[in-house]
Amino acid sequence: MSATMTTEPRQFPVSMRVLHWLMAAMVLTMLGIGVAMVASLSYYHRLISIHRPLGILILIFVVIRFVNRRFSTMPPFPATMSSQERFIAHASEMLLYALLFVQPLVGWGMLSAARYPIVLFGGLHLFPILPHSVMLYAALRKTHTALAYLLFAVFIAHFSAVLFHTVVLRDRLLSRMALGDGVGSKEY
Repeated sequence: MSATMTTEPRQFPVSMRVLHWLMAAMVLTMLGIGVAMVASLSYYHRLISIHRPLGILILIFVVIRFVNRRFSTMPPFPATMSSQERFIAHASEMLLYALLFVQPLVGWGMLSAARYPIVLFGGLHLFPILPHSVMLYAALRKTHTALAYLLFAVFIAHFSAVLFHTVVLRDRLLSRMALGDGVGSKEY
């Protein structure tokens, strides 16, 4: 093998792997908070005080993650994936990015339309991005809820596909995003 030959990476860059798992933790937390907010009004104000800044943090991280992705080299998909599966994997990834970008913006717009203060931390507030409108608030609230269900469904589909590849096909798909160095991973 020539010294000038380069091999394709077997894992995503470290920055992408760290951002992926941080975002996964934030999204799982956000989904849990969303369920708890609907299920119990007794902790609603405490949960909403976490929900709002976490949503903005997700918005910031998804932008950073998308920019990072555009400038990073991706590892190849396992040979076990057909071209159709690769297309679906890419499309669902782009859908996740879109949902994680749009959902916080809809929430921010919804609160802006209701003129609710968006407290991030202490005295730090976000500015309103939409004019006050009860009708707009109502429409955005329904949209926020529908997008939350869609995000949950896409998240479950993503998790299920990775689980299928890891447990059934054993093609080391998960090792591409593992935080470790993939020790013991074999070539696909």
